[in-house]
Amino acid sequence: MKYSIEGVEGLPEVTPGDDLAALIEAAAELGDGDILVVTSKIVSKAEGRIVEASDREAAISAETVRIVATRQYEGGVTRIVENRQGIIGAAAGVDASNAPDGTVLLLPVDPDASARALATGIRALTGASVGVIVSDTIGRPWREGQTDIAIGAAGVHVFDDLRGSTDASGKPLAVTMPCVADEIAGAAELVKGKSAGVPVAVVRGLGHYVGDLDLPGARSIQRPADRDLFRIGADEAYNEGYRDGFEEAQAEGPASAAP
Repeated sequence: MKYSIEGVEGLPEVTPGDDLAALIEAAAELGDGDILVVTSKIVSKAEGRIVEASDREAAISAETVRIVATRQYEGGVTRIVENRQGIIGAAAGVDASNAPDGTVLLLPVDPDASARALATGIRALTGASVGVIVSDTIGRPWREGQTDIAIGAAGVHVFDDLRGSTDASGKPLAVTMPCVADEIAGAAELVKGKSAGVPVAVVRGLGHYVGDLDLPGARSIQRPADRDLFRIGADEAYNEGYRDGFEEAQAEGPASAAP
C-alpha cells in the first residue's frame, strides 16, 4: 500500500466569516478518496473563536468541564483539563500560537460539526467524495513532546476495527482497533508544520477510509469516563485519597483507649 501527503500552499490568512470550503477548493485539486487534514486554528479563525489575550485565563476556565491536574511553575499554573469538546489537554486548547497579535484562539465549539460542514461544502464544490479531519496539537501522558490528533472528523472512518480478525500468524485479534484518524492527523503534521504557514494537507491513497458523512466523528475517539483508568493526576489522586481517609477517620471518632 502507498499513500502520499501534500501540503496545500497559497491559502490566504483566514478571518472570521471566511468560507473555508471555497478557499481550500480554490487552492487544492481534490478527487475521490482524498482526505483533507485541516488545522483547527483556521477553523477557529473562520468561526470567530478569538478572544483577547488578556482574557486567556478566563477563557480557559469557561472552556473547562473538569480539572484533571494542576502544576505550579515559576510563571504561573499549568492546568490539564477536560474541555467542552471532551479533549483532555493543557489549557483547554486555548492557544496563542498562530493567532493574531494580542489574541488567543479557542477550539471550535463542535469540531465534528465543523468537519461535517467543511466536507459537505467541498463535496458540493468538487463533486468528489472527500473526507475531512480537523487536527490539533496535544501532549501525551508518559511521553515528552507533542503530536497532532483528530479532534473533528467527517466522511472518514476514524477507526480500523480489526477485532474478530486474525494477525499474519493466524492469531485472533481481540482488542486491536487502530485510531487511523489520529494516525493520519499526526502524519499530515509532518508536511504542515507549526511555522510554515501551511494549515491544510491532502492525504491520497487512503480512500478506503473515506465514507458517508454520517459516520461517527472524532468525539467517538474519547474514552468513556467509566473506562478511563487515569481520570485525575497522580498528586490529585493522592490528595483525594488522603482527604477521604482523613474524613473517614474523623467520622469514626477517636480510638477507644486500651484497658
